[in-house]
Amino acid sequence: MSLKVDEIIGVVSSVLDETQKKRGTLIHAFQEIQKEQNYLPEEELVKLSKELDIPMSDVYSTATFYKQFYFTPRGRKIVKVCTGTACHVRGASKVMDALKNEFNVGDGETTEDLAMTLESVGCIGCCGLAPVATINEGIIGEIDSPKLSKMIEDIKED
Repeated sequence: MSLKVDEIIGVVSSVLDETQKKRGTLIHAFQEIQKEQNYLPEEELVKLSKELDIPMSDVYSTATFYKQFYFTPRGRKIVKVCTGTACHVRGASKVMDALKNEFNVGDGETTEDLAMTLESVGCIGCCGLAPVATINEGIIGEIDSPKLSKMIEDIKED
């Protein structure tokens, strides 16, 4: 005999106290705030802390636990350059250096106009296409000089 979803939720809900229920909404709230703001502004976290009656230290420690949440504004285009072994051997550092120089940003930084955030990542999962980068959800593989120039153009286009 299997329990229905409503019954399971009822059982879980009866086990959790009010504080645990409130804490359970934090991740969803972070996702919604970041979806709207593109990061987690401090004033939004303070407001969330007050609304849920959860200490700010707990809100912050939960948000910092997950790598997907950011505390500074991010660019409209997130550029990730793979620096894994295959990409490294095939010139990922040249791609990264060209992007750093062109946009005057370092690894993990965002341009002043919030057009782009540059990040290095350990692996994108396309080793056969090394060197590889992504612009938001788009993948660019086998990056050579012409593809790098096109990438830079695409990043500059808003």
